[in-house]
Order: sequence, then structure tokens, then C-alpha cells
Amino acid sequence: MPTKRSKARPRSAARRTPRAAPRRRSPGRAPPAGEPIPLEQLIRLPTLMFPKLSWQRNQVAFYWDRTGRNELYVQPLPRGEARKLTDGTAPLSVRTGPVWDRAGRSLVFTRDTGGDEKFDVYRLPLGADAPIRLTQQPSDMQIAEVSPDDRWVLFTSNAPGRGGRRQMNLWRVPLAGGAAEQLTDYASPVGFEGGSGYSADGRQIAFSTNETPDLNNIDVYVCREDGSDAHRVFQARVGSKDSYVAWHPDRQHLGIQSDASGAVRPGVLDLADGSVRWFGRGSVDELGADFSPDGRRLLTLRTDGVRVEPFLYDLPGGRAHRIPTEGGLPVSLEFGAKPTELFAWYTNPTRRPEFARLRVDGPPVTLRAADYGDLDRRRFVAGRAVRYPSFDGRKIEAILYAPRTTPRGMRRPAIVEVHGGPTGQFFPNFNALNQHLVSRGFVVLEPNVRGSTGYGSEFRDLNRLDWGGGDLQDIVHGARYLGRLPFVDPQRIGIWGGSYGGFMTYVATVKAPELWKAACAWVGITDLELLYSESREHYQYYFREQMGDPETHRDLWRDRSAIHFADRLRAKLLMVHGINDPRCPVDQARIFRDKLLSLGKREGTDFEYLELADEGHGSSDIAQRLRSFSTVSDFFARAL
Repeated sequence: MPTKRSKARPRSAARRTPRAAPRRRSPGRAPPAGEPIPLEQLIRLPTLMFPKLSWQRNQVAFYWDRTGRNELYVQPLPRGEARKLTDGTAPLSVRTGPVWDRAGRSLVFTRDTGGDEKFDVYRLPLGADAPIRLTQQPSDMQIAEVSPDDRWVLFTSNAPGRGGRRQMNLWRVPLAGGAAEQLTDYASPVGFEGGSGYSADGRQIAFSTNETPDLNNIDVYVCREDGSDAHRVFQARVGSKDSYVAWHPDRQHLGIQSDASGAVRPGVLDLADGSVRWFGRGSVDELGADFSPDGRRLLTLRTDGVRVEPFLYDLPGGRAHRIPTEGGLPVSLEFGAKPTELFAWYTNPTRRPEFARLRVDGPPVTLRAADYGDLDRRRFVAGRAVRYPSFDGRKIEAILYAPRTTPRGMRRPAIVEVHGGPTGQFFPNFNALNQHLVSRGFVVLEPNVRGSTGYGSEFRDLNRLDWGGGDLQDIVHGARYLGRLPFVDPQRIGIWGGSYGGFMTYVATVKAPELWKAACAWVGITDLELLYSESREHYQYYFREQMGDPETHRDLWRDRSAIHFADRLRAKLLMVHGINDPRCPVDQARIFRDKLLSLGKREGTDFEYLELADEGHGSSDIAQRLRSFSTVSDFFARAL
């Protein structure tokens, strides 16, 4: 599923790893593996999420679950004490970060109920006891920003609009309170790919949408602050994805990005004459990010497969400066007070998420360190990038996680993990579940199958009208690659994934049943036609773009729906689904369970089934993550 990305007790939770007396170890050598990394201890470590700098760059707001649940905090920069702003009134599960008003006196965020993604907008003055609800129209929404005069909050929403349409469009609501106003009324989603934002004087808004018959097409638009005079300002060609990135401070230029060259490429659009100055190689995906406050630098993020690097480009000269990341993943990149200073939510496979400063002339500098409790970081393993051939000779890149050593003659169980999307990808970030699984002796492969981003537009679009086709073969060949490794048991290979990864898990178990001993489908899809009938308009648009019209392509939709091939299932299957999931409704799991029962399969013996209360399409809440991850881990420990 597109991304805008339960209460069983783990068996290892009762045993806490005791703190051993310090011992001298050779530099760079990991300590003995010992017992598995306790999952509960790992998941309960506080995690900082979605840092956001104020417009003055002198304070940062972020979500943090140090109390056991997500709360909003603010911290002065460059260093200072973090202050908690909420007490149970922040979102239970966080999907996006907070937004600052221009004066730096309040924060704006969205909140839903039980993960149902029916959000409303809230404003929290820094000195207030509780947030103020600004909208009364629960809907799928995304806050863009607050207007330069601090009058309006700009956001996209699929609330009922003009004529009753429930498509994603631009809206605004007064920051001080009042009625929300709809600004645009397009049949295609606004801001679903590419954001939206105000010019420096607040008189114009830039956004992305599509008015052509080609559902793959996205163009860049500008309108007045009240939504009037909306017009297209850039289209590379019909069928390319061209989206808004940021306004330049001079109000005469826009940061944009386009995949017309075959890879996503950042550029600066001159609004006066329509010319574009392109940056980057043009041969690998490079996303536009922002302009420096003084307008002299353009920030981008180059994603060459699993390798991620930020770049700064001088304007107008174009000289490129690579920002070292030590092989990690910087998210939520923002300029600091200096045009050569960047702040990010930073992580790598052995480093939990933290708030860091990135520099042109050195490695990341931690400003808000991650907590590791009693856990020894040296027990974490760094996944390595591998490539294996698929059915058509294409090399599929993947991240392989494995125990550092395997005794001679031992063959370990392995799991293929499938990412969501399908237009997503695996990155070199910290994955708590993978670290736990590897410590239990599993090998984990994360393949970026066709349809993934980060490998150019041709590769990304290879599985359009082909979900469960070529991408499934990439998964199949990933399992065969694992089976050829000398330390993997080819008879003990499992598969799991969430959302589109759950769809692929279901399809893999019925279309290639001989490969898998166990499988876990988490918030997955089993019937594409049913999914379409229950989806919101912007998701229906995405499904038509990806798999064609459900009527004219009915045979394809049925052929790629696991529900019609359930009799082929051989693997032990675990189905996990949140009951409030709006993207992949729980009916997707229920109908597959019922189908298995009608075929004579026995719940608890042939398959396992779990519905998660108060949860939707995944969660960032500690208790909910622990419930889900312990269920997955213990299942594979039993089944493989």
C-alpha cells in the first residue's frame, strides 16, 4: 500500500540480560553473542521521532516515548534540556512530525483514534496545558505548513468537498480557530506525491496534481493564497512525475523534481520564463529537499539503491558538496542557521535513531543521543548490500542480515522480508526486529524488488499492471539465493511483510508454495477487488495507476489475488491485522481465514490468526510494536 509507511508477551521478556563485569576486548571485536537480544528490552528503549526545527532555527520539536508513550517535546539549540509539552494528548502512534508556526510560539499536529487515520488538526501553544482542536472534519490529511503571517494552517484532506467529492485537496484553517476552507477541487489527488507550501510573502501556494488522462502523470501548479487562479507551471512531458519541492526565498523560483530523464532529478524552476536548471547526475534518483534560508544552497538527497547521501549545491554556480553520513540514513533533513549546517533524524543499521548535525567537513555529530539501556551496541549487526540475478537477468539489490559467525556444518533458518509500497524501498536504517531475529539465529534478506524506488523510474514502473508477477519472481529468486548460501537451510525459509509486503507474502505462499516453510502476512491484501471497493478515493486512484481499471483489468486483478488460490497454501501461515486499518481493511485477513477454514485448514495447527485492537496500518507505539514484533518473532521461532 502507498505510504503518505500486539498483547502477547515475548518468551525472552522474562529474562533480562544481566550486566556483566567489564572485560577488555580487542578493538572492533564484538562481544560473545550469548543469549538473544531481549526484544522487550530493545523495543522499550525510548525513541526520538520526526524532529522539526523552528523557523528561527533556535529550537527543535520532536516526538519522544521516554515515558512509555509518544509525547511532544521541545529543546533549545544548539544544546539544551528537552521539555515535555504534552501528557497523553499527543498521537498514540506517530506518522508525521509536528509543524511550527512562524513565530516559534506554538506547534501544529494531527491526531487520529486507534490508528484509523481519521485525523483532525490541533494547535499546541508552548505554554498551554492542552492542545486546541482546530478542525471538526476527521479525514485522511497531511499538514503542509503555517502561512508566513501566522494566520492559516495549510493542509491536504479528503474531507467531503464541493459536490461531495472525497478526494485529497488543499484546505486551510485559521491558526487562531475558525471554519476550515477548501482551496482546490481536483479529481486527482493533490499533494499525494509532492508536497505543498507557501511563497515567502504568503500570497501564493505551490502544489502537485494531475489533470491529464495518464494516471502516472504529476505536474507542478501554483495558485493564490485563497486557491484562486490555479494553473500549471511545469510539465516535463505527459506521463512523467514532476512535483513541487520548495519555494526559493526570492519567490521567483521553485525547487522541483522530475523523473523525465529516467531517474528522479532535482531542479530550480524560473517562474518567469519556465526554464529549469537541473542538478545531480540524472542517472540515479536524487530527491529535492529544500533551499537554504539565504537562498544560496540547494539541498538534495541522492538515493543510489541502498546508498543514501545528502548533497548541497551552490546557487547559481552549481558546485556540489557531499555530506558524509557514515553509510547511514538521514531523514527529515533541514538547514540550520548556517547554509553549510544540516540537522537530521539519523540512523544506521547499528545506530538507533537520534538527532544529529551533519557537516560538509566531517561525520555526523549527535545532539540528542539514542538510549541503549543495558544493551551492548556491539551486538548489533550491520547488514551488507548484496545483488542476485532474477528471472530476466536483472540484478536485484538487497540488504542481508546474518549472524557474524556460523559454526561449520550449521545451516540457519532464513526469512525474506518484503517492504511496503510497492513504491518504497529498504534503506540502511536501524531495524529492531531484524537485530532481535539475527540474535536468535535467523538470516534476514530485504530485497528491493522491481517496483521499488531508488533505482530509476523504469525499474520503479516495472510492476505496473504486474503486482504479483515479476516482483514475485524477484522474491522467489531471493529465496533461492538464500538457499544457496552455505550457512542457510533451504528447507527452512520463511517470508513476511506488511501492507504491500503482506500482499506479496500471501501471493508468494500460493503462487510459489514449494519454497516456504512459514509465512507471516501483516496488514496484507488477499482480494484486490474487495480492497478497491473499500478504499478511499486517493487510494483507488493509486490502485488504478498501478494495476489498471478494476473492470477492464478484472482478470488481472483476480489472478493476483491470493484468495482465489488459497487451496495451494502449504506453509504455516500467521495473519496479523489491525482492526482499524483504513488502507488494507481487516476484511482482507478475515476472508482469507474463512477461506482456509472452508478448505478444512485448522486454525492453530495449519495457520494462526491475530487481530490487533486499537491499531490500524502499523504503529509506532511501544506497547503495540512489542505486541506485533513479539508475535512475529515467536511465530518464526516455532515454525522455522
